[in-house]
Amino acid sequence: MPLVKNGAIVADAFVSVADDAELPAGGAVLISAARFLADAEALATRNAPLGVIWPNNRDVAELKPWLDRLSLIALVFPTFKDGRAHSQARRLREIYGFGGELRATGQVLRDQFTFLLRNGFDAFAVTKEADAQAFGEATHRYTEFYQPTGDGHLSALQLRRKRHKAPAG
Repeated sequence: MPLVKNGAIVADAFVSVADDAELPAGGAVLISAARFLADAEALATRNAPLGVIWPNNRDVAELKPWLDRLSLIALVFPTFKDGRAHSQARRLREIYGFGGELRATGQVLRDQFTFLLRNGFDAFAVTKEADAQAFGEATHRYTEFYQPTGDGHLSALQLRRKRHKAPAG
């Protein structure tokens, strides 16, 4: 499955580990929410990058105590009609201040790409190579937006105010 990050197709540094499999001693791992919650304290002290696959029917507030120790949260879009992961992403970025990788997984569609970026996602696991190419190309298509969102960019109004307040050179 291609992974798009920062506008480019990249190799996934995280290895997905099944719930019944032993965790490798080192290296970045991606585990299920159930496995993480069953032993969060021990897993969070692991001396290697840790990621969790978080389903869209769980409250992201459950992750709050561990956010500073998670390197990746993969939010799931089980169907193209189910957008709850958009709300989860905004909460993680805007309310809880999560600064790690926020990955969209599952039914990630081209027509949602800009919204995914705006809501704070910075990595995308897509099913088709053609989608990966399109995601990479679309990353820099738009530079200003009217609505403020979880991606950290200023809105068009905020940019306009900032330019207006800037001292004349």
